[in-house]
Amino acid sequence: MASTTTDKSAGRVLLPPTINPTRYDLNFTPDLTNYTFSGITTIEVTTTNDVSGKEIVMHAKELCFASASFVVKSGSCEGKEEAVEINVNLKATTVTFVFANDIPKEATLVLTINYQGFLNNQMAGFYRSSYTNIHGESKIMASTQFESLDARRAFPCWDEPARKAVFGVTLTVPKELDAFSNMPELSNKTLVGGKMKELAFLDTPIMSTYLVAFCVGEFDYVQAQSSGGVLVRVYTPPGKSDSGVFALDCATKSLDAYNDFFGTPYPLPKLDMVAIPEFAAGAMENWGLVTYREVDLLIDPTKASSSQKQRVCVVVTHELAHQWFGNLVTMTWWDDLWLNEGFASWCENWATDVLFPQWSMWDQFTTDHLSAAMRLDALKSSHPIQVPIHHAEEVEEVFDAISYCKGGSVVKMIRAVLGMKAFQSGLGAYMTKHAYGNTETYDLWKAWEESSGMPVQEMMASWTEQMGFPLVTVTGEQWKDDKVTLTLEQSWFLSDGSELSEEEKEKKWCIPILTCTEEGTQQDMIFMREKTATVTVPLPSKDGWVKLNAGQDCPIRVKLTAEMIERLGAGIQTKLLPPADRAALLTDGYALVKSGNMAPEALLKLLSNYSDEDNYIVWSGIADILGGLDAIMSDDEEMSKNFKAFAKKIVIGLNHKVGWEAKETDGHLTVLLRGMMIGLLSTFCYDDNDVATEASKRFAAFQADHNDMKSLPSDMRAAVFKINLKNGGAAEYNIVKDYFTQATDNAERKFSLASIGHSPDAKLKLKTLEWAISGEIKLQDFFYPMGSVRSSSTEGRDIAWQFMQDNFEKIKAMLGGANASLMDAVIVSCSAGFCSDVKADEIENFFKANPVPRSSRKISQLLEGMRANAKFMNLLKASELSKTEFWSTL
Repeated sequence: MASTTTDKSAGRVLLPPTINPTRYDLNFTPDLTNYTFSGITTIEVTTTNDVSGKEIVMHAKELCFASASFVVKSGSCEGKEEAVEINVNLKATTVTFVFANDIPKEATLVLTINYQGFLNNQMAGFYRSSYTNIHGESKIMASTQFESLDARRAFPCWDEPARKAVFGVTLTVPKELDAFSNMPELSNKTLVGGKMKELAFLDTPIMSTYLVAFCVGEFDYVQAQSSGGVLVRVYTPPGKSDSGVFALDCATKSLDAYNDFFGTPYPLPKLDMVAIPEFAAGAMENWGLVTYREVDLLIDPTKASSSQKQRVCVVVTHELAHQWFGNLVTMTWWDDLWLNEGFASWCENWATDVLFPQWSMWDQFTTDHLSAAMRLDALKSSHPIQVPIHHAEEVEEVFDAISYCKGGSVVKMIRAVLGMKAFQSGLGAYMTKHAYGNTETYDLWKAWEESSGMPVQEMMASWTEQMGFPLVTVTGEQWKDDKVTLTLEQSWFLSDGSELSEEEKEKKWCIPILTCTEEGTQQDMIFMREKTATVTVPLPSKDGWVKLNAGQDCPIRVKLTAEMIERLGAGIQTKLLPPADRAALLTDGYALVKSGNMAPEALLKLLSNYSDEDNYIVWSGIADILGGLDAIMSDDEEMSKNFKAFAKKIVIGLNHKVGWEAKETDGHLTVLLRGMMIGLLSTFCYDDNDVATEASKRFAAFQADHNDMKSLPSDMRAAVFKINLKNGGAAEYNIVKDYFTQATDNAERKFSLASIGHSPDAKLKLKTLEWAISGEIKLQDFFYPMGSVRSSSTEGRDIAWQFMQDNFEKIKAMLGGANASLMDAVIVSCSAGFCSDVKADEIENFFKANPVPRSSRKISQLLEGMRANAKFMNLLKASELSKTEFWSTL
C-alpha cells in the first residue's frame, strides 16, 4: 500500500510551518566587474495562531545581511519592527532574524531584508559565466540556477517546493545590457546619470522558489509565436541568432502539442529559452525562462549532426514538459522528484515523436532510457523511484537514471496498460485539479484510477516504492500447433547474480505480461501478481515464435528457454520481430550472462542471427554488448585479442552495408547508424589498413578546411579524430587539441575533448589530464578529457585513476560548491572501468580517506558495478570464451 502523507513527512527537515510566504518582491543590482550583487527582498508572509517567539527563520546561503525589519499589513500590531540580531547557520544554510517583540499571531507581515551576495563561478545560485564576443573580447554575463536548493544563494526565502508564492522581480543593470526574467517586462526606466536602467517584470503565477530565474548580459534572439498565441524567443550569443532557429521551431510546435495533450493551455504570455556559456546540467525548466547549456539549445545550421539535432529537440521537449509537470503542478517534497523528471523523460519522447515520427523515438527509448534505468537499478546500491528524502540536500544524489529513466519507463508501462485514452484523460484531470498546487504520487494514481477504472495504486506501488525490478523466467513450456502455454516465475534481478536472502526471494512486482508473435502484439494481457503465472499465447503457425515483454513496455529482464530462442531466430532474420524487441533479446541476453543466468557461449551464438542486421536501434543494443564485453575482457590479454578479432569481423560487416559516404536517400536513423559504425571502427578496427587510410584521408581534408562537412561530417568527427590519434603521434595530437580553440561552438569543441585522450603515448595522456585542470577548459566540460583518457586503454585507465588521486585536492577546490553532478562526473571519468576486486577495494579505501559525502551514492554504485564486473570476468575465464578454439567456431 502507498505510504500515508503523515508517514512520508516524518523525519523531514523543514522550516517551521507557522510563517508562510505569499509574495516576494526581489530587487537585484548585479556588479559584473566585482562579481557581487546587492539585494533587497520584500516578502509578504502570513502567520498562524501557533507562531511563537521572536524569531523568523529562513533559508539563506553565502549572503551577507545588512538589516531586516517587518511591518504588520493586517493584524493587531502597528509600527516597524527592526531585527535586533541576525544569526546565520552555515551548516543548516539558514538565517534567523531575531526581533525585540514576539511575532504577531494570525497576521500578515511585510518583511524587508537588505543584503549582499556573490556572483560565484560555481554554476549555482546567481552566478557568472565568461564568454568571448564576436570581437574576440572576454565578457561576463550573469544568470541563475536554483534547483534544487540554490534560490537561497540569491535571496532569503522558504526554499521548499511546497512553499509556493508570487514573485515580482526588478533588475538594475548597465544600460547597454539585456535582462529578462520569468515574466514579460513591466517597465524599463533609465536611472539618474544615464548609465543604469531599472527593469521591472510582471508578477509570476504562484510557484516554487526553485523556478525563479533571471539573466543579465548581451544577447541576440530569434522569435516566433505558437498557435496558442505564446511569444517564444531563443536567446543566443550576439551574432549567432541563426543557431537558435531549430530549437525555436521545436519549442513552438511542442508547446502546441502539449497544450492539446494536457488539455490545459500553457499559462504564461511568453516563453524564453536562453543559452548559458557555463551550465552544470543540460537545462533548467524555470517557468517562462528556460536556461540551457549552449550545446543543448544551439545548432550550427551548416555543421550540426543528426545526433545533435535530436539531442536539442529532446532537451527542449523535456524542459517544456516541465512547464506542466513540475511548474504548474509541483511535487510536495523531493521524494516525489520522479513526478517531475520521470514524466518529462516520457514526454520528451512523446513530443519528439510527434514532431519527427521518422526518428522512431519509442524504439530508441528501449536502448537508451530503459537500458540506462536497468543498468543502475540492477544494483543493490540503487534506490526506489519514490526515495525517502529527509534532508533536502539528499535530493542531489537522486537526479539519476532512476528518477529520470526508470521513472519514464514506468510511465511508458502505465500508458501501455491503461491505453492512451484513459492515460491522457487522467492526466488532463490531474492537471486541472492540481494546477498551481503541490501533489504526491498518490494523487496521480487516483486520477488514473478514476479515468480507467483500474486499481492503479495497487499495480504501481511495487514499481515506485521498492527498489529494483524483476527477472521473469520461463520455467515451463507446452508447444502445440496453434498455441503455446508458458509457465513464468518472477524474482529480483541483480546484475551480479548474487544469492538472495529468504526475505529478498519474496519480493514481487505486479507485472503486465505483454506478448507478440509474427502477427504482432497480442491484445490479451494478464497481470502477474504472484511469484508464478501461466500464460497461453495463440500461434499463427506450428513453427511460430513468441516474444515476452512485447515492445519493451515493462522494465523487466526475461529469461527464455532454448526452444523459444531458437524459434525467435526466424523472427530476427526475417525482421518480423520489431527492432526494439530484436535489440532486447541481446540486451537481456548480456545482462543474463553477466548475472550467471545464461552461458556466455549462448549469447555469442545468438549474435550470429544478426549477421544481416542494419537497423540503428538493434545496433545500439549490439554496440552496448560489444563495448561491455570489450571493457570486461581487457584485463585478459588473450581473451581480449580473440574478442576484438570477433568484434572487428562484425563491425567490418556493418561497414560494408552502410559505408563511410553519406547518400541522399539516408534517413535520420541511417545517419545515426553510420556515426555509430565509425565509432565502433575507432574501437575495434582502427588498425585495419582500409579503415586507417579512409580516416587519414578525411582527417587531412579536415585540416585543410575545418568547414568541409562532406569529408568529415559532425556525426563522425570524434571517431575519426580517435582513429588518427591511435595511429599517430604528437602531430595528430596537436591538431586535435588546437581544434578546441579554433572551433566556433561548444558542440565542435566537445569532439576534441571526447577524443584527445586516445593517443597511445602515455606522456600525451598525462598532458591531456593536466590540460583538463589547467583552467583552459570550462568547469562544465573539464571531465570530458579525463573520461577520454580513462576509456582509451587499460594503460589510460591506470593513468587517469592515479592522476585523480594525485590531484584530488585541486579538483575539489576547483569544484567548490558547484553541483554535485560535476564531482560525480569526475569520479566516474577517472575511476570507472576496472574489473577487479582489488581495484575496487583500493578505490573504496581512497574515498574513505578522502570522503565526498555528496557523491557517496555514486561511489557506492561505481564500486558495486566494479565488483560485479570482476565476478563477470571470472565467469568468462571459466567459460569456453577463454579458449582460442571457441572463437574459430563463430
